[in-house]
Amino acid sequence: MAQRRTYADLHAEALARYPEGRTSGGVSVDDIVQLKRQNTGDTHLDIAREMARVMRADMAAYDADASKFTQSLGCWSGFHAQQMIKSVKRLRGTAKGTYVYLSGWMVAGLRNRWGHLPDQSMHEKTAVADLIEEIYTSLRQADEVALNDLFKDLRAATTEAIAAIDGFETHVVPIIADIDAGFGNEHATYLLAKELIKAGACALQIENQVSDAKQCGHQDGKVTVPREDFIETLRACRLAFEELGVDDGVIVARTDSLGAGLTQKVPVSARPGDLASDYVKWLDTEQITEANPIREGEMALYQGGEFVKPRRLPNGLFPFKAGTGRARVIEDCIASLNEGGADLLWIETDTPNVDEIAGMVAEIREKAPGAKLTYSNSPSFNWTLNLRKQVRAQWIAEGRIAEGDYPAGSALMKPDFDATDLGLEAEARLRAFQTDIAARAGVFHNLITLPTFHLTAKSMDDLSRGYFGEDKMLAYVATVQREEIRRGISAVKHQREVGSDLGDSFKEMVGGARALKAGGSANTMNQFAAE
Repeated sequence: MAQRRTYADLHAEALARYPEGRTSGGVSVDDIVQLKRQNTGDTHLDIAREMARVMRADMAAYDADASKFTQSLGCWSGFHAQQMIKSVKRLRGTAKGTYVYLSGWMVAGLRNRWGHLPDQSMHEKTAVADLIEEIYTSLRQADEVALNDLFKDLRAATTEAIAAIDGFETHVVPIIADIDAGFGNEHATYLLAKELIKAGACALQIENQVSDAKQCGHQDGKVTVPREDFIETLRACRLAFEELGVDDGVIVARTDSLGAGLTQKVPVSARPGDLASDYVKWLDTEQITEANPIREGEMALYQGGEFVKPRRLPNGLFPFKAGTGRARVIEDCIASLNEGGADLLWIETDTPNVDEIAGMVAEIREKAPGAKLTYSNSPSFNWTLNLRKQVRAQWIAEGRIAEGDYPAGSALMKPDFDATDLGLEAEARLRAFQTDIAARAGVFHNLITLPTFHLTAKSMDDLSRGYFGEDKMLAYVATVQREEIRRGISAVKHQREVGSDLGDSFKEMVGGARALKAGGSANTMNQFAAE
């Protein structure tokens, strides 16, 4: 957040207005100062501007030192985001380098008025903007709750408390917001982008799929758009940022071409080597011969000195040649950076393989030096199986083990292999994966798209099978409450977490001794007082 005015400045200003220490209506100067300090004073558009500057500074830091990559978790509620940032601050003492990822998949699956639906742009356009608003409301309230506690301390230890108030670090962090494939044409993309930015998004992630045929990046049946069309959506996002004064807004251009074998449209080429011809050259074509003549309603292309016809499916879509996904990804990325003005790339892959990503990035950087990525550490990957397979293949190639020492297929998932040399090596590579991909493959931002979806499912299963099974209340106490207390998770005091103490403080400000407060001696939250 922007630099806040100090306690001393606010106090001096209030005293200058009210030298008696109170307003004519009896409001204390100290209370005025507290509310002014707790109030961030920012609109969510102001937040977008400030968080864009934060991201730009982080990107520059990463360029200088690849160990300074950033991370996020996908959150589908403001409370998830709030608890994530609180946890990071407890762990590190700072939330710097931590973002929130807002996944279109989770909005479609969990924040959808039509029920749980797949990641196919099957949710209301406004749902993502609404969630951004909710997340920033929750993060700002976390600031208010924490500062309210610091102002309580101010009454007891002035010097230390003032330093803590002035040095307080906000819970507000950048949000990378998924705008899917733009929800329509370039104008629709621009209008929606403005709503997301006004809600607080400083970074927009947009993909090169056809909007009305959009699929999850890890499903089959993906259909890409010609590069000129995608560049127009990138420009639409940039114009939205510029119009709203978010000059440092970040655009993440995602390519799904590695797993997308279809296109809906054959673009018109104006000259050899332009974006259209570079896209069309990968189409799966057939020679026109006497045995395979051009027929009524078919299309012909002139390629390599002869006429050919692109193969067309019964649904009217055109397939690409098999095995061309990697080459198309590299061309997509170069065009997005050099022609579309994207700031970051996102290459959707089918497995988590550092060598594969690093190889593609090396080729991209030949024509777009300094290219940086956002990478999806996706729950759609079977991480255990993939990493164990990679270790097995490498060790066999190096002669360290024989083919029969470990099974080749899904049997590698068995817990029998957890404590083996191969299992432990795979665990070590998992621990180092994000660091490696940041150093070797230009990944500035590592995210997990759907962690809170899976965490909620697992946590509810953990609790339910104990609570409705043999353990009853022990299941809740052992798996939830006791861990909250011992880890210092503030949500154990659930009344305080949602603002009960804020209400008490305000009642005191306006009512003094007459205030009817919730936090008195009979409040059971007192059972969770710090030792």
